[in-house]
Amino acid sequence: LAARFDTFDYLRDHWAAGHTEGTGMKQIRQAAIIGGGVIGAGWVARLIEHGIAVNIYDPAPDAEPKINAVLDNSRRAYHKLTPLRPTAEGEILFRTSLAQAVKNAQLIIESVPERLELKQSVYTDIEQAADADALIASSTSGIMPSDLQARMQHPERLFVAHPFNPVYLLPLVELVAGKKTSADTIERASDIYRSLGMYPLHVKKEIEAFIADRLLEAIWRESLWLVSDGIATTEEIDNAVRFGFGLRYAQMGIFDTYRIAGGEAGMRHFMAQFGPCLEWPWTKLTDVPEFNDELVDLIVGQSDAQSGHMSVRQMERIRDDNLIAILHGLKGNNWGAGAILAQHEQFLQAANDD
Repeated sequence: LAARFDTFDYLRDHWAAGHTEGTGMKQIRQAAIIGGGVIGAGWVARLIEHGIAVNIYDPAPDAEPKINAVLDNSRRAYHKLTPLRPTAEGEILFRTSLAQAVKNAQLIIESVPERLELKQSVYTDIEQAADADALIASSTSGIMPSDLQARMQHPERLFVAHPFNPVYLLPLVELVAGKKTSADTIERASDIYRSLGMYPLHVKKEIEAFIADRLLEAIWRESLWLVSDGIATTEEIDNAVRFGFGLRYAQMGIFDTYRIAGGEAGMRHFMAQFGPCLEWPWTKLTDVPEFNDELVDLIVGQSDAQSGHMSVRQMERIRDDNLIAILHGLKGNNWGAGAILAQHEQFLQAANDD
């Protein structure tokens, strides 16, 4: 038993050592959010909770109440997540023009819809009004940053910072450089996101959809097939994830999970044992079911039956409470996303003590 605990301590310390390199914490004072949808609002929440003032520009007439609804949930979640925070929440100002929003901002986050030409036009407007040294981040889920920066006068300061919903709780942010993004931009951005309690994962080779969304796309496609072929309902698929491998993935990911599955012989044994399965027709990942009204109605009907008795805001609060419980459990073992939370609390405590 003692040997097992020694092994756990080694793995925990090894994980922490491998994931806290370059932990410079460089906070900013002013940020701008362009686009106040689910992701943009999530960025607002994370920024203001760290004492950063945020200017918001979103021309939609209902942008302000929608953002405030997200902030109601985020404030509730942060109160449960940790008692450590700056003495004052960052100020929020809704601006009537993009130029007003980006003025004096050190970090400008674009979270507009996933249309390349729209994003490129936004960058043109940003460059006309932003400070010369401001960083420009795109929240895109999959557009290549080289394509985003193709029409920019100063493309070296644009990069992708792809977060995950809810942005105010999940620490992962994928940082992706375009061909013209400077190394200094990625370094500065990494320090900023660490100061926000996030784990900046530098995707070193540019690719559509980056890392996490490519993995999510695989399981999403297979899930659509399972529903389309009548093999499982949306609820049964969700139960397969949340009662099974989803719990493992939350704290060890994919490869460490399968390393354990290989027993004492480790990953080599697992690969030898399960490698032949790759030749078997277990998935339909190279194809997708026909996306038609019939499939949409089937998915929507099952989803309504599964969770239609709850509002989206109720579901968000349940999700947040569950995520907080998982993060607290992982923090107790100084592991995974919990190690990031513990590290950030140390940073916040030190900042409060100064």
